[in-house]
Amino acid sequence: MTPEPTSAGVDELLGGGRAPGATGLRYVVVPGIWNSGDAHWQSSWERSWNAAVAGSAVRIEPASWDQPDRADWVRAIDDAVRAQGGLDGTVGRGDDRRVVLVAHSLGCLAATAWSAAHDGVVAGAFLVASPDPDARGFPAAATGFSMPDGPVDTPTLVVSSQDDQYCSPERAAHIAATLGAELVDVGTLGHVNVASGVGDWPDGRKLLGRFVESLTRGRPGGDPD
Repeated sequence: MTPEPTSAGVDELLGGGRAPGATGLRYVVVPGIWNSGDAHWQSSWERSWNAAVAGSAVRIEPASWDQPDRADWVRAIDDAVRAQGGLDGTVGRGDDRRVVLVAHSLGCLAATAWSAAHDGVVAGAFLVASPDPDARGFPAAATGFSMPDGPVDTPTLVVSSQDDQYCSPERAAHIAATLGAELVDVGTLGHVNVASGVGDWPDGRKLLGRFVESLTRGRPGGDPD
């Protein structure tokens, strides 16, 4: 059995979060299959971060966007963290602990795979709409990706939608519990993508701001001890 995830409603977490750019953290954007287009919230956030502080956000660059290869995506995260870590370019050293992974969809499974191999290296992981590899409609091209199989020390926030066609609320709770992460239910936002109509997803920005603020206080998305 896996432990019950710590869970919270979106209304509980939206208030009081500072803008992520105010912390001096850096971001690695990890999209899902086929990458995130210009209208996707990930792209919007990445543009605004880099407009505010040049180079504060980078996107992974796997060679296999359309036919995802898990090892390739994990290497791409590794390269992006190295780029954001600065200093000696060695993962786990330098400024890597000031890096936050911001992942969506299949990118969440890549991010958790990377975290399992580099646990506690980065400051945190913000995972939105992680898919269930056993769900109907999971891309056949991505069969090498799997559910996380154990807890991580990296502070992690799992954000799920009640009507996500790629992951049921029960499976989202299982993902969070397995990781030892906090779970936030954002209501009925589908797969939290362009088709969901969330646009820049301002509420998501607030959730990330609250999560980032919590990283200096030891509890993802929550209040100080």
